[in-house]
Amino acid sequence: MCSSIVSPDIVPPHGGAPCVIAVAITGSVPRKSDNPTLPVTPSEQIESTHQAFEAGATLVHIHVRNADETPSSDPALFAAVQEGVQRHCPGMIVQFSTGGRGRDPSQRGSALYLRPDMASLSTGSVNFPTIVYENGAALVTSLASSMKTYDVAPEIEIFDLSHIHGARRLIDAGLMGPRPHVQFVLGVKNAMPADEHLLDILLAEKQRILPDATWTAAGIGQFQTPVMDWALARKADAVRTGLEDNIRITRDRLARGNAELVQIACERLAAAGRAPATPAQARQMLGLRPVAEPAAGTGQHAMQQEAVSEIGR
Repeated sequence: MCSSIVSPDIVPPHGGAPCVIAVAITGSVPRKSDNPTLPVTPSEQIESTHQAFEAGATLVHIHVRNADETPSSDPALFAAVQEGVQRHCPGMIVQFSTGGRGRDPSQRGSALYLRPDMASLSTGSVNFPTIVYENGAALVTSLASSMKTYDVAPEIEIFDLSHIHGARRLIDAGLMGPRPHVQFVLGVKNAMPADEHLLDILLAEKQRILPDATWTAAGIGQFQTPVMDWALARKADAVRTGLEDNIRITRDRLARGNAELVQIACERLAAAGRAPATPAQARQMLGLRPVAEPAAGTGQHAMQQEAVSEIGR
């Protein structure tokens, strides 16, 4: 099961095909005044990630913050969170954000030398609610080159259909392999709306242009769970949740933390007949370097697999 506090009846029969659960713990926009459980210091981020890991997440997407909660590019902050996650969440995939809101463009890749497993990479510009999120060709090429240098796998952030073609150009230029991980972002105001038909259009173009890419989809705000369900219905390799995208459970109740959002993701996986991927499965699915997991029979993910195995007998 996903978590010791989640009912066993949400585990799908025979486990189902594995699906990576990604948790975006902080982001660059929410503040503690929006949801007091938002983790912003490294220690808070490590603890929140550990709770999400125990709940079933196997990939963490990391933004870091300055002391005043503004977005930061400080490699020391990224290093602190990465070290803590690696210590407390064995095998979990660490993904740094190179996103640009509130960050100096020249510093967006400054922590890539730390060699996280993955990093986000936007391949084009897009309108956001109050700004233009600028990703010029030179910046995109620079970030992709750094990721290649440090053996960091990119997650391509698709805010517009043309960004799929931007990823293809990077592959053709030899700046990344033919099997990137792609994330469709739906529900950002002024960008792509959360529309199920749009997801089908994007998927069809991905299959035509990036046929070997794995994929996921992120829904913003109230669209987090619907987009997750649409992705699962289309056999996505992963789903995304977390306080970066959505701070609420209902209009009237804030999420109690990232772990609660991961538990909801577990429930949606079970309803779709899928099982949360273990760290080893997630790394294999996304083509990442393996990391030794805890000894057999220890850790929440080992217990999760044991529970699934018992059901399948």
